[in-house]
Amino acid sequence: MTQDVLITAEDIGKHFPLPQGVVSRLSGRPAPAVHALNGVSFQLRRGETLGVVGESGCGKSTLARCLVRLHECDEGRILFEDQDISALSGTARRAFNRRVQMIFQDPFGSLNPRMKVRSILSEALSVHKMRPAADIPARIAELLDLVRLNPDAADRYPHEFSGGQRQRIGIARALAVEPEVLVADELVSALDVSVQAQVVNLLLDLQDKLHLTVVFVAHDLRLVRHISHRVAVMYLGKVVEIGPTEDLFSAPRHPYTKALLDAAPELDPTRRSRTVAARGELPSPINLPQGCLFHTRCPHALDRCRTERPALTPRSPDHEAACHLTEFGNPETTT
Repeated sequence: MTQDVLITAEDIGKHFPLPQGVVSRLSGRPAPAVHALNGVSFQLRRGETLGVVGESGCGKSTLARCLVRLHECDEGRILFEDQDISALSGTARRAFNRRVQMIFQDPFGSLNPRMKVRSILSEALSVHKMRPAADIPARIAELLDLVRLNPDAADRYPHEFSGGQRQRIGIARALAVEPEVLVADELVSALDVSVQAQVVNLLLDLQDKLHLTVVFVAHDLRLVRHISHRVAVMYLGKVVEIGPTEDLFSAPRHPYTKALLDAAPELDPTRRSRTVAARGELPSPINLPQGCLFHTRCPHALDRCRTERPALTPRSPDHEAACHLTEFGNPETTT
């Protein structure tokens, strides 16, 4: 795995305005909005898998959609090979769309139910002019073989497949345009556990064979640990910790990361904990807390945490956390 930076997110923000009543508009009050992303910053290196984890509603899927420009950022910018993707247009925009592909959570909803698999894959190949028309049938056969589907799958409709098979078709469609980056948004969350492992292992094999860079968005920490080189932990639309997978799992440097790990289910019943991982509920993304976004649920919160929002700062080589407790996660200073 090389260390070249392929994608850089610089303090990106995304807000979704909500309907405003007549009285509110007349009073001059600002329109309410869901603050989905609030200053997200990270780097994605060529050839790596970056896992993105966090509770439901923390902004993971919004971030994934911003990375492929299905959403435009309201603040900050996303660089792909040092180019601001919001400035791309025409041929450059189409090239970016080809090189950075997304695989969606719902394989049935993202596939046209009126098109056979052959037409779905042929459309991607034709639009981006990936092959001459005469070579498209052979390429479709290659793509189906890549995702471990039988050749006769090309002449069937999406509803004739299981959920896991449909997700493989979604992967094949993304691979049809020979991308460099795959953004997988909750790739296996809708699948049975036994099928999840098969799809994740397929993704690992494809990454090795095709030299892919992957953003793997998920809420299952065990899957993320299995597949990722590094992990970014999100809370209320902000990355609060990012670092090498094993380092982050063995020595979390942010109280929220520790809370997530404590809440993760254990397969061994003798190791299951009854400790409450994080007190209280996730605050509303419409009215964000002042200061540190996690201070309302953090057992270690200081007065400073309630007024000053911490920035991501280095805690160990290649490991950053946004926490005023600089010693958090150090066994010599934390009880």
